Amino acid sequence: MRIVENVAEMRRLAEAWRAEGEKIAFVPTMGFLHEGHLSLLRTARGLGTKSVISIFVNPAQFAPTEDFASYPRDLRRDLDLSAKIGTDIAFTPSAEQMYPEGFQTCVEVGRVTKNLCGASRPIFFRGVATVVTKLFNAVKPHAAVFGQKDFQQLVTIRRMVKDLNMDVEIVGHPIVREEDGLAMSSRNTYLTPDERPIALRLSRSLELARQLVNAGQKDAGAILKAVSDRISEGGGAVIDYARLCNTETIEDVEIVDGPTLLALAVWVGKTRLIDNCVLGGEP
Repeated sequence: MRIVENVAEMRRLAEAWRAEGEKIAFVPTMGFLHEGHLSLLRTARGLGTKSVISIFVNPAQFAPTEDFASYPRDLRRDLDLSAKIGTDIAFTPSAEQMYPEGFQTCVEVGRVTKNLCGASRPIFFRGVATVVTKLFNAVKPHAAVFGQKDFQQLVTIRRMVKDLNMDVEIVGHPIVREEDGLAMSSRNTYLTPDERPIALRLSRSLELARQLVNAGQKDAGAILKAVSDRISEGGGAVIDYARLCNTETIEDVEIVDGPTLLALAVWVGKTRLIDNCVLGGEP
């Protein structure tokens, strides 16, 4: 596996691959890889003849009060894991490479970013859309793989690609979970042993919602009350949001009628966890 730190070098390699008829599949990450990331890399290997991972903790998507400085990092381990999957290039640019002196241009996606994480993290999706655009310009992928755990992010990137006529296929990958049901996340390492059982309430509340919908419940208010009660029962968890949304517009719905996103963000101690599922069928 080749390690590339320079944007211009990454672009040259990608252009050479394209000229040779290779198909580039790309997985953008912030590193500290877990099995969820590795499953994305395996999917990418099947989508193209060449695969690229980027490892870059993007400062533009963190507010000053958030965990940019403490976000878990282990580049050497990440590179070893990526190489074992058979990834061809690990693109590891510095912040100076991605945001050179005088940088002042941002990409902002509209309505789909306003609800859920966009409401509580107002700069987040602007930072995501900007860095993904820059990564696409450097890697020049034919396809890019994003996890469905960050469902709103996936919808945002699809919207951006469509609106800006970007020539890249966006592939969503199902959530990968721990054996106990907790959605895999680099931030899971923040959880203490006492907080871990509390964190499991997210996935269990999603299952409760599935059961309610399968039993015929369609009222969003009733479903969300049951979900919120399950998460809050016993204390130790503070709900940022629990919402039922249209899977394409990310706007709130009042009735579950067809595929509907149930999205959660919950603080467990100092750790903010997100999880989701689609009720009423696949999107």
